[in-house]
Amino acid sequence: MKYLHTMIRVHDVDAALDFFCNKLGMIETRRKEVEAGRFTLIFLAADQDVAQAENERAPELELTYNWDPETYTGGRNFGHLAYTVKNIYETCQHLMDNGVVINRPPRDGRMAFVKSPDGISLELLQEGDALDPAEPWASMENTGSW
Repeated sequence: MKYLHTMIRVHDVDAALDFFCNKLGMIETRRKEVEAGRFTLIFLAADQDVAQAENERAPELELTYNWDPETYTGGRNFGHLAYTVKNIYETCQHLMDNGVVINRPPRDGRMAFVKSPDGISLELLQEGDALDPAEPWASMENTGSW
Protein backbone atom coordinates (compact mmCIF):
# COMPACT_ATOMS: atom_id res chain seq x y z
CA MET A 1 0.00 0.00 0.00
CA LYS A 2 1.20 3.54 -0.78
CA TYR A 3 -0.21 6.88 0.28
CA LEU A 4 -1.58 8.79 -2.72
CA HIS A 5 -3.46 11.90 -1.63
CA THR A 6 -5.88 13.58 0.74
CA MET A 7 -8.99 15.20 -0.71
CA ILE A 8 -10.71 18.25 0.69
CA ARG A 9 -13.67 20.09 -0.80
CA VAL A 10 -13.31 23.81 -1.38
CA HIS A 11 -15.88 26.56 -1.93
CA ASP A 12 -13.65 29.06 -3.71
CA VAL A 13 -10.86 27.77 -5.98
CA ASP A 14 -9.08 31.14 -6.10
CA ALA A 15 -9.04 31.52 -2.30
CA ALA A 16 -7.90 27.90 -1.84
CA LEU A 17 -5.09 28.25 -4.40
CA ASP A 18 -4.01 31.57 -2.91
CA PHE A 19 -3.74 29.92 0.50
CA PHE A 20 -2.12 26.63 -0.50
CA CYS A 21 0.11 27.90 -3.37
CA ASN A 22 0.83 31.59 -2.76
CA LYS A 23 0.98 31.49 1.03
CA LEU A 24 2.10 27.93 1.83
CA GLY A 25 4.21 27.46 -1.29
CA MET A 26 2.54 24.32 -2.65
CA ILE A 27 2.66 23.68 -6.40
CA GLU A 28 -0.19 22.65 -8.67
CA THR A 29 0.82 19.38 -10.36
CA ARG A 30 -2.30 18.71 -12.44
CA ARG A 31 -5.94 19.67 -12.90
CA LYS A 32 -8.94 17.82 -14.25
CA GLU A 33 -12.26 19.43 -15.24
CA VAL A 34 -15.12 16.91 -15.26
CA GLU A 35 -18.02 18.59 -17.03
CA ALA A 36 -20.30 15.54 -16.84
CA GLY A 37 -19.86 15.36 -13.07
CA ARG A 38 -19.75 19.15 -12.67
CA PHE A 39 -16.55 19.25 -10.64
CA THR A 40 -12.89 20.22 -10.86
CA LEU A 41 -9.99 18.31 -9.31
CA ILE A 42 -6.79 20.22 -8.58
CA PHE A 43 -3.78 18.30 -7.30
CA LEU A 44 -1.10 20.08 -5.26
CA ALA A 45 2.25 18.95 -3.89
CA ALA A 46 4.54 20.44 -1.28
CA ASP A 47 7.64 21.92 -2.89
CA GLN A 48 9.85 19.09 -1.61
CA ASP A 49 7.41 16.47 -2.97
CA VAL A 50 6.89 17.82 -6.51
CA ALA A 51 9.23 15.38 -8.29
CA GLN A 52 7.69 12.38 -6.55
CA ALA A 53 4.16 13.69 -7.16
CA GLU A 54 4.82 14.24 -10.87
CA ASN A 55 6.45 10.82 -11.33
CA GLU A 56 4.37 8.68 -8.98
CA ARG A 57 1.26 10.78 -8.26
CA ALA A 58 2.05 10.83 -4.55
CA PRO A 59 1.91 12.44 -2.06
CA GLU A 60 -0.58 15.11 -3.07
CA LEU A 61 -3.44 17.21 -1.79
CA GLU A 62 -6.55 17.00 -3.98
CA LEU A 63 -8.78 20.07 -3.94
CA THR A 64 -12.26 19.16 -5.15
CA TYR A 65 -14.46 22.00 -6.34
CA ASN A 66 -18.10 21.08 -7.00
CA TRP A 67 -19.58 23.51 -9.48
CA ASP A 68 -23.04 23.44 -7.90
CA PRO A 69 -23.17 25.22 -4.52
CA GLU A 70 -23.18 22.94 -1.48
CA THR A 71 -22.84 23.45 2.26
CA TYR A 72 -19.96 21.48 3.72
CA THR A 73 -19.49 20.66 7.33
CA GLY A 74 -16.15 19.54 8.56
CA GLY A 75 -12.98 21.46 9.11
CA ARG A 76 -11.85 20.43 12.58
CA ASN A 77 -13.80 17.14 12.64
CA PHE A 78 -11.99 16.24 9.40
CA GLY A 79 -8.81 16.17 11.47
CA HIS A 80 -5.93 17.98 9.84
CA LEU A 81 -3.28 17.92 7.17
CA ALA A 82 0.32 17.97 8.38
CA TYR A 83 3.44 19.33 6.72
CA THR A 84 7.00 19.86 7.89
CA VAL A 85 8.57 23.27 7.33
CA LYS A 86 12.21 24.34 7.32
CA ASN A 87 11.67 27.12 9.88
CA ILE A 88 8.42 27.22 11.85
CA TYR A 89 8.90 30.84 12.93
CA GLU A 90 9.66 32.15 9.44
CA THR A 91 6.74 30.19 8.00
CA CYS A 92 4.29 31.51 10.60
CA GLN A 93 5.56 35.07 10.15
CA HIS A 94 5.16 34.77 6.37
CA LEU A 95 1.61 33.46 6.81
CA MET A 96 0.71 36.24 9.27
CA ASP A 97 2.20 38.87 6.94
CA ASN A 98 -0.17 37.50 4.28
CA GLY A 99 -3.29 37.68 6.43
CA VAL A 100 -3.41 34.12 7.77
CA VAL A 101 -4.43 33.71 11.42
CA ILE A 102 -2.08 31.50 13.44
CA ASN A 103 -4.66 29.57 15.47
CA ARG A 104 -2.09 27.71 17.57
CA PRO A 105 1.22 29.58 17.60
CA PRO A 106 4.54 27.67 17.69
CA ARG A 107 5.21 28.44 21.36
CA ASP A 108 7.31 25.27 21.62
CA GLY A 109 9.35 25.99 18.47
CA ARG A 110 7.92 22.84 16.95
CA MET A 111 4.21 22.97 16.09
CA ALA A 112 1.64 25.47 14.85
CA PHE A 113 -1.89 25.22 13.42
CA VAL A 114 -3.58 27.39 10.79
CA LYS A 115 -6.76 26.96 8.76
CA SER A 116 -7.46 27.09 5.05
CA PRO A 117 -10.19 29.40 3.74
CA ASP A 118 -12.55 26.39 3.96
CA GLY A 119 -11.78 25.72 7.63
CA ILE A 120 -9.42 22.77 7.15
CA SER A 121 -6.83 22.59 9.94
CA LEU A 122 -3.19 22.39 8.89
CA GLU A 123 -0.52 21.33 11.34
CA LEU A 124 2.88 22.83 10.59
CA LEU A 125 5.79 20.96 12.18
CA GLN A 126 9.39 22.11 12.45
CA GLU A 127 11.62 19.87 10.34
CA GLY A 128 14.18 18.18 12.61
CA ASP A 129 14.59 19.38 16.18
CA ALA A 130 12.35 22.05 17.68
CA LEU A 131 13.69 25.60 17.54
CA ASP A 132 14.41 27.37 20.82
CA PRO A 133 11.32 29.16 22.16
CA ALA A 134 11.26 32.77 20.94
CA GLU A 135 9.02 35.82 21.07
CA PRO A 136 6.48 36.78 19.97
CA TRP A 137 5.55 33.12 19.62
CA ALA A 138 6.37 31.94 23.15
CA SER A 139 3.74 34.19 24.74
CA MET A 140 1.18 34.28 21.92
CA GLU A 141 -2.26 32.94 22.80
CA ASN A 142 -4.36 30.53 20.74
CA THR A 143 -6.93 32.11 18.43
CA GLY A 144 -10.16 30.30 17.62
CA SER A 145 -10.21 26.54 17.14
CA TRP A 146 -7.54 24.44 15.52
